[in-house]
Amino acid sequence: MISFAKKQTNKCLPDCQLFKINTMIKTVALVAHDNRKQDLMEWVEYNYKRLMDKKLVCTGTTGRLVKEALEKHLDGKKINGIQLLKSGPLGGDQQLGAMIAEGKIDMVIFLWDPMEPQPHDVDVKALLRIAVMYNVPTANNRSTADFLITSELYNTDYQPILKDYSTYIKRNIK
Repeated sequence: MISFAKKQTNKCLPDCQLFKINTMIKTVALVAHDNRKQDLMEWVEYNYKRLMDKKLVCTGTTGRLVKEALEKHLDGKKINGIQLLKSGPLGGDQQLGAMIAEGKIDMVIFLWDPMEPQPHDVDVKALLRIAVMYNVPTANNRSTADFLITSELYNTDYQPILKDYSTYIKRNIK
């Protein structure tokens, strides 16, 4: 088991806890805005061998495209291991955020479009905020996605530090 959290400190600080990611089958979220879907599909096709043994969670149209891209490599077989959420603007980003908060997502690859305003910009910001809050590795461009998927940590036990927000939850409100 590899744990950089343990290398940083011998014990968990009072305001943090260790959060274990399931090594055997990681759950990877794949999301892309319309102008970035082609980039994500090229990335998925290039990295299909690294993705085939993972649980995949995708929003809307992205999920259908990911499924088609992966099935090209299955000799006519159908892939069943993709959980499809709603389209981002229809609540898919919020569904994914809830899954992150529940500890069901190990990694997020979200290629968002920095050049186009989105009708659900607040949902996108909320999703990215939750990913940071729960210390979920997140890539917003292909280069970072390449680094994540080729990391030695990708197929190992890894325990990132998760901030304990109980002090915030228990604060006195006057």
